[in-house]
Amino acid sequence: MNTPGQGEGAARAAPANPIVPKTAQEALRPEIGTPPPKRSRASRNQIVVFMNFVMSTAVLVILAGGAALYFGKQEFNGEGPSAVPSTFLVKEKTGVQDIADQLERRGLISDARIFRMGVRAYGNDGSLKAGEYEIQAGASMHEIMELLKSGKSVQYSLTIPEGLTVEQAWKRIAEQEALTGDMPTEMPAEGTLAADTQRFTRGLTRQQIINKMLADQKELVETIWQRRTSDLPLADINEFVTLASIVEKETARGDERSRVAAVFINRLNKGMRLQSDPTIIYGIFGGKGKPADRPIYRSDIDKPTAYNTYAIKGLPPTPIANPGKASLEAVANPSKTKDLYFVADGSGGHVFAETLDEHNENVARWRAFQRKVVEDEKAAGEADPAKKDATTTNAVKK
Repeated sequence: MNTPGQGEGAARAAPANPIVPKTAQEALRPEIGTPPPKRSRASRNQIVVFMNFVMSTAVLVILAGGAALYFGKQEFNGEGPSAVPSTFLVKEKTGVQDIADQLERRGLISDARIFRMGVRAYGNDGSLKAGEYEIQAGASMHEIMELLKSGKSVQYSLTIPEGLTVEQAWKRIAEQEALTGDMPTEMPAEGTLAADTQRFTRGLTRQQIINKMLADQKELVETIWQRRTSDLPLADINEFVTLASIVEKETARGDERSRVAAVFINRLNKGMRLQSDPTIIYGIFGGKGKPADRPIYRSDIDKPTAYNTYAIKGLPPTPIANPGKASLEAVANPSKTKDLYFVADGSGGHVFAETLDEHNENVARWRAFQRKVVEDEKAAGEADPAKKDATTTNAVKK
C-alpha cells in the first residue's frame, strides 16, 4: 500500500524535456525550420532530367514557331513597301530564291526569306512563271506570288499595217525594244508577212515573231485562196497575192476594195494593162517606198521597170506590199461589174466607169477639183503671209 507521500512525489517528478533558460540574444536567434523531403531516386534519374529538358525545349520551340508563323503570315499578307507601280522581269529557269532576292533588292517586298517560305508553304515553289509583270503599289507578298503564278505578264504589241512592204515592216520589228535577239540576215519575199497586230511578252526574239508573222500570212493566204471564185484570171497563189497587194495600195476604203479588185480582174480578162500608180512607185523605190514629199512625175510613168504596169502587160513579178485580209478577200471574190476604170473623187474614195469616155469625164472633174484646191491654198497664202511658203510648195506638188 502506497503512502500518501509517495504519490505526490511521483507527480512532481522532472519532465522529459526540461526547459533550459536562454539569454536574450539566444531567444532572438531564428530556429532551424523543417527540412524539405528528400528527392526520390526516380526524380534524380538522368533520363528523367533529359526528358524534362526536351519537353521544355519543345514547348519553347512551339511557342517561338507559332509566334514566327503568325508574324510571318501577317507580313506575307500585309501591304508591301512599294509606293509606285513597277514592272518586274522573271527570266526563264529562275528559282524562288533568286526571285525573292531580286524582289527585295527592288524594294517590292520587305523580306526575301518570308517570301520564299510563304511561296513554299503554299506549295508554289515550282509554279512561278517567267515573264514581265506589272506589280501594283503596295502589293503584298501573297499578291505578288499569285501574280507570278498566274503567268499574266505585261503584253506588248507590234502593229504592221496593211500595205507596208517587207522592208518597212522589217524596220519596225528591229526597232521594237521589247523584242530580243538579232534580225535575220535575209528578208523574206515581198507580201509574206502578216499585216496585223502581234501581241507578245518581253523576251520574245525577233526571229520568233517573224516566224509567227510568216506562218500567219501563209495560213491566211492559203485559206482564202481555197475559197476563191473559180473564174479568176490568176495562174497561181503568187499572182493572187500580187494582185491583192496592188488593191491594198490603191484604196484604204473597205467598202470599195472588191470593186477596185473587179476593175483589175476585168482588165486582165480583156488583156488590158493594169495602169496602177503604186506599181510605178515600187518599180522605182522598191521596198523602201516613195518619200512623202516626192510626187510622181510624168517621166516616172514612162520609165520602164519590171513593175510598171503602164509599161508591162499583166501582173508584176512579185507583190508590191503585204496585203491584209480584206484585200485578199476582195481579190478572191471580187464584185461582179463591167468597170474598167477608176479615179479619185476628192473625198478619199474613187469613182468608177465602164467606158473610157465616162472615165475621161471623171478625170476632168478630178483635175478641176485639184485646181480648186491649189487656188484655195494660194488665196489662203495671200491672206495670211505666214502660210505663203507652204502654199507655194503644195502648188508645185500638184
